[in-house]
Amino acid sequence: MKLIKNAAGRLVPKEVNGQKQIPFQGVNKHIPKGNKISAPIRSCVNYPWDGNKLVKNLKEALIKAGLKNGMTISTHHHLRNGDELTNLLFDTIKKMGVKNIRWFPSASFPVHSHLIKYLEDGTIHHIEGSMNGPLGRFASEGKMKGVGVLRSHGGRYSAVQDGEVNIDIAVIASPTADPFGNANGVTGKSACGLLGFALADSEYAGNVIVVTDNLVPFPCVPWQIQGNNVDYVVQVNSLGDSSKIVSGTTQVTKSPDRLLIAEYVAQFVDEAGIMKDGFSLQAGAGGTNLAFLLYLKERMKKRNVKARFMRGGSTKYLVETLEEGLTDYILDGQTFDLEGVRSMRENPNHVNTSPFTSYNFHGKGNFASMVDVAVLGATEVDVNFNANVVSHSDGYLLHGIGGWQNCLYSKCTILAIPSFRDRIPVIIDEVTTLCGPGELIDVIITERGIAINPKRKDLIKAVKKSNLPIKSITQLKDEVYEICGGAPAKPKVDKNKVIAIIKWVDGTVIDSVFKIK
Repeated sequence: MKLIKNAAGRLVPKEVNGQKQIPFQGVNKHIPKGNKISAPIRSCVNYPWDGNKLVKNLKEALIKAGLKNGMTISTHHHLRNGDELTNLLFDTIKKMGVKNIRWFPSASFPVHSHLIKYLEDGTIHHIEGSMNGPLGRFASEGKMKGVGVLRSHGGRYSAVQDGEVNIDIAVIASPTADPFGNANGVTGKSACGLLGFALADSEYAGNVIVVTDNLVPFPCVPWQIQGNNVDYVVQVNSLGDSSKIVSGTTQVTKSPDRLLIAEYVAQFVDEAGIMKDGFSLQAGAGGTNLAFLLYLKERMKKRNVKARFMRGGSTKYLVETLEEGLTDYILDGQTFDLEGVRSMRENPNHVNTSPFTSYNFHGKGNFASMVDVAVLGATEVDVNFNANVVSHSDGYLLHGIGGWQNCLYSKCTILAIPSFRDRIPVIIDEVTTLCGPGELIDVIITERGIAINPKRKDLIKAVKKSNLPIKSITQLKDEVYEICGGAPAKPKVDKNKVIAIIKWVDGTVIDSVFKIK
């Protein structure tokens, strides 16, 4: 595999899985030309006149959709770690004897470790989607036959609409659907909220299969997926356990250090003049960020400030903000707990969105750049403010990108992170894997102090008289190295074996992940 240096100085392959790649050229430097792809033309005369597209099982739907070796199959992850359908899907594909599938999930979770045996036997050739936990470790050890491709949520949408990824068959887990294929995620026993990550799949895939465990008579209202885009409907006993959309990362932290970080973030947003009437906010669903939201709410109440909108990942804490009248709208991209599901079902001001509206870089604008402040996490940050979210300093691929890269386009991006984890520095000289360029990251907030990107002279000036512990990024790094006994050991990797690539939001390759020796 021939590697070349991109504009960030990272070695990236010119070709991956038989497809030519464009190396990262710098922030906002790559502007594609051409037209969006089109889905195959279908005629209503080829579909049942009574609107009933129900087939007896998943196998029949896959046969009718023309499943064969080497196809691209997509799934979405709104059920998160409670998803049972994807495992059932590949059990079925295995029994049908089909091989070399490119699996194109919007994300994977530990529940999908079930699929490792299908990566080993060639049923699945490779994964193009975020790999969380066991699948990432499997790939890092060089065991996957193809090269993984990790994209942001917005990057995934762009890849589909631009024709970089042609989905042959989309399988959409739908907590409620009618026989025509209209579907939503807000009702039914497996209700998980919106289905926005499946929108591109439903619009552009060659064949679309909606699978539900709550079949209702036409019309399924509201519909988030339109039946006019659906080929077949399958009813199953269970899509999975929707209670498992809640995970450890969607609980408020109890750590004193992380609570201090959250308090610093709220104070910074307030004293920097960002928190004012009509402002907008996006916060991640990690424990520190949820605590920040609670601290910010108290400051908003004290100053009688109301936000125009807040972007989710919705949680019960974001829902409380809406119901307490502290924001006009929640613009929701993913539902992280069952209170979020309830709110979306009941409150018209809790709006479901998709990666097209929120993050798609190849659209006529998106929501991300209109957000006043985004508070996010990271696994590593370096002295140039570059950040990593997919691996740790050991080099193992263990996390997904999600909407993280897309959120960097907010007017102020804050990374709220501990200065070290398990005695391993988080602020280091150079990130193990580059996911976000430092020029888009404005503030690093840790329990040991706050570093503001020198290019943000306006923020530096705004908090000049604050009692916040403002330091340089180098100061922070040196303090952490002293506590932890120096820099973390560099991972031992095989530079001749790329196991995955990281795409930037414009579709270019920003970095490579190498096989762990």
